[in-house]
Amino acid sequence: MSRNGPSAALLEDGRLHLQHGPIDLIIEAWGERAEVEAAYRQAIARFDDILELLVQELAQLRTPLTEAYPLLRGPVARRMLAACWPYRAIYITPMAAVAGAVADEILQAMLKERDLRKAYVNNGGDIALHLAEDNALTLGVVNNADHPAIDATVTLAASMPVRGLATSGWRGRSQSLGIADAVTIFAINAAAADAAATMVANAVDVEHPAISRMPARSLRADSDLGDLAVTVAVGALPASVRAEALAKGRERARELQRQGLIYAAYLALQGEVLAVLPAGTLVGQALRRTAG
Repeated sequence: MSRNGPSAALLEDGRLHLQHGPIDLIIEAWGERAEVEAAYRQAIARFDDILELLVQELAQLRTPLTEAYPLLRGPVARRMLAACWPYRAIYITPMAAVAGAVADEILQAMLKERDLRKAYVNNGGDIALHLAEDNALTLGVVNNADHPAIDATVTLAASMPVRGLATSGWRGRSQSLGIADAVTIFAINAAAADAAATMVANAVDVEHPAISRMPARSLRADSDLGDLAVTVAVGALPASVRAEALAKGRERARELQRQGLIYAAYLALQGEVLAVLPAGTLVGQALRRTAG
């Protein structure tokens, strides 16, 4: 691959690293060696024009959704739109699901005609998963992107209806209207989790003098959030304020859960955490063991 275009490299531990512009993927697969190697080749081939096709439709992808369903051509763009469409009554652009949609697309390419026990595509923390029968993956949850550490672990089994997770918050690489350090969503695929994480993270919010906000466009000229005020700093908040903000996020997550848009959520704010769990399911049991 060209120096200025997509790059691919095998890491020392055998994982695959794909990078082009802002897209940075870490990929790992388990199975027979020949199957894994073929899956990696398929991922590299599919990655070749991912960014190019997204750029061609960038103007539409940065446009807030309305009741008129946009006509998008690229497969990743269509994944983004499908994931964000349920939230069109609230301000959202398809860009809210870009990282998850890219992960889903690459994973699909890897799996075509391949026999893998399990695999993941990690796009900056937004992760698409494959789990064949009787397989499981243990993933770490990070509460604060500025001080990355594994704060909890979640083991997802093939029998669970989760094939994607994503995290959003004001500390992350994307802009947020809320004050959550991190909101991790578990859903049917990574794009769905990505869009929902944006919505729930935006809902973790209060007004308080310790919170600073600025128009999104003043921080990044090409921001799809335009002049909406995004969070740029959150000072120490009283316990009652933290509880109020988390309660708002929990209610939003529960609403999305009732609508079938997510399976579970994990919310973190200044050392406080909340879990929204599907009662009586394997997903809920797994999260209870980690979130408490």
